[in-house]
Order: sequence, then structure tokens, then C-alpha cells
Amino acid sequence: MNAIAMTGLVVLGFALTAMAAEPKDGESKTVTRYTFDEDSPGKRPRGFAFAHTRQHGKPGKWLVQAHKDAPSAGQVLGQLDDDDTNARYPMAVTTAALPADVKVSVKCRAVSGKVDQACGLVFRYQDENNYYVTRSNVLEDNVRLYHVKNGKRRQFATWDGKVPGEVWNELAAEAKGDTLRVYFNGKKVIEAKDRTFADGGKAGLWTKADSITYFDDLTVTAL
Repeated sequence: MNAIAMTGLVVLGFALTAMAAEPKDGESKTVTRYTFDEDSPGKRPRGFAFAHTRQHGKPGKWLVQAHKDAPSAGQVLGQLDDDDTNARYPMAVTTAALPADVKVSVKCRAVSGKVDQACGLVFRYQDENNYYVTRSNVLEDNVRLYHVKNGKRRQFATWDGKVPGEVWNELAAEAKGDTLRVYFNGKKVIEAKDRTFADGGKAGLWTKADSITYFDDLTVTAL
């Protein structure tokens, strides 16, 4: 894989675009945006690894899909396996390592699910059993923030509010030091402090149980 690095800009030769962000307080930022539009439909996207917390249920089925209503240019990444094992957490995680201070956002559309209709973001990801995750849930009308440590998920912040289904919503998480913030459709809905994971890690996408979910425009900003 070829990579060209420039100040405030990273260009990678697969399935994403990248752009420079306006620096704050004299610091530059690097923003990477994964659109899945250069990947082959029906295939896994390049630049991602696939994981499965504690191996409950089937691993996820992550495939690029053509979608006429995609937020960008007609292709999305879908988690398509509807295994309804309750504690099943499939993930698609970027292969690039990131600093501890990071902002991650994604547009997601819950398609179906009787147990869950979840759209999740992982960050400060160490491995499949150690990471932060925030997720929205159409069936429960809430957004929650967890840490998963040694495969055990613990909720430490939540927001209750309408999470519409069968439409594109935007979920974002920001980590700065021990302060974690979550945004839903542009509104800050959670702010909490947690010290479980202080180091940098990776970032990516997460679902639960039988959630069939489409994702697009995954954006990762190193702060």
C-alpha cells in the first residue's frame, strides 16, 4: 500500500479520502475519511481488520454494498449477519494506529434487527476485548457509552432520546485526556470522565446481536 504524507494531510490508496483540517492553538490535525467508494461491492474493504469480542455468536459479515441513498457516492459498508446472539459484538477496525486524543464520526443507518438495531463506534481500541465504544440504538431510543475491558462491557454514561430508524444518523465520539464526549446528529449528548484506556489505539465500527447496519463516511481526526 502506497502512502503519501504531507503536513496536515494523509492520502492513502484505498477506499478513503483525506483532508487537512484547520489547526487550533498552533497544532495541526490530520483527518482521514473512509467512504468505501473505491472498494469492490460484495467484498471486504481494504484498510480494515475484523474482530469479534469474546467470540460469542458468529463473527460479523462486513461487506461493501451499493446503496443509492448513501451519503457519499453510492457505496456503504454493511454488517450483514443477523445472528441474534445477545452478547455478539462484531467490529471493523482501521489498521492505522491513532493517538489517544482523537475524534471519530460516522453516518449510519439501522436496517433491521429484532434484538438490537445498533450503530457503534470504537476508539482507543487495543484489541478485540479492550476498547471504548459508544452506540445508538433504534429499538431503545438511547445512546450509551461503555468501556470493554478483558471482554466485559460496562456502561458508564447514557442519553435517552429519539433515535430514528431507516434514516441516516450521525454518531461521533471525542476523546481528550480522560474526558469523553459523544455527539448524536450534531448535538452533544454525553460528556463523562473515564481513565480505563489512556493510550492511543485504533478506531472503527461496531454492532450488536442481529443488527443489520450500514455505515458511510467514517471520519477519524487525530487531535
